[in-house]
Amino acid sequence: MSATAAIVQERSKKPAKEKLFRTGGAGDISKPTVGGLVFRYVLLVIVLILVIGPFLWQLSTSFKGAGENLYTFPPNLIPTQPTLENYTKVTDFIPVYQYAWHSLFVAVVQVISNVVFAVFGGYALACMKFRGKGIALGILFSTMLLPGEVTVTSNLLTINGLGLANTLWGVILPGAIGAMNVLLVATACRMIPAEVLDAATVDGATTWQRIRHIVWPNVRGMVSVVAIFTFIGAWDDYLWPLMVITDPNNYTLTVGMAYLNSNFSPDPRLIAAGTIIALVPIIVLFSVTQRFFFSGVQEGAVKG
Repeated sequence: MSATAAIVQERSKKPAKEKLFRTGGAGDISKPTVGGLVFRYVLLVIVLILVIGPFLWQLSTSFKGAGENLYTFPPNLIPTQPTLENYTKVTDFIPVYQYAWHSLFVAVVQVISNVVFAVFGGYALACMKFRGKGIALGILFSTMLLPGEVTVTSNLLTINGLGLANTLWGVILPGAIGAMNVLLVATACRMIPAEVLDAATVDGATTWQRIRHIVWPNVRGMVSVVAIFTFIGAWDDYLWPLMVITDPNNYTLTVGMAYLNSNFSPDPRLIAAGTIIALVPIIVLFSVTQRFFFSGVQEGAVKG
């Protein structure tokens, strides 16, 4: 048996977890009182209304016909004259599918680059010893203190200097890696016992083999969180693509949808339809990957 396997097997032998709460009796603190239960549900309903309410309003408005009053009180969330005409008008006015493909391309490339660079950078910061590590961490933390608008001018000059203005690659490059993503993966890497990595080195494992066989299986939960947030951020980004792209044929979906507000300002139905079109991919993505998101937040690096 190799040294790596022996250490992992030894750490996996842990005593069974003791029960923290009793399952019965008057002093069972794991069961809330009636008042506490009512308060929880009331609070949950209030939060649900605040979070879901605007989305339901937009969804309802997008299906309402031209003859319906949008500003009745109390709000009527069920259209009396449901129609899909608003969606067809949006697709007739702007090339929705072309813009959606541009946004998808930008988001996927940024997800891949952030995952790759975050894993390598996180491993280097957490598991390797080298001079200047503290300085590197300080630089990463300092970049997080600055709002994105501060670096817009320098990024734009850089993109213009590289000849990437008015291209999707110019949109992709500044978001190819995020300091927060590197630090998240580095935090997950720190939970890997140093003796496991040392044992792998003794067994002759290369850096790539340590990352592939030890680091990656233990940080992929956190990597899924990084991937989801990166995709959502790239898909929803508006300011940077607006500054980089000047040709309407290269617009991303969010920039293209902004023209609905200027051209169809008298009709909020079309604006609502465009908003829903832009939101649907994000909703589908999170619905499909939510189990990876929550497991990535909760799981530890080494499972016992």
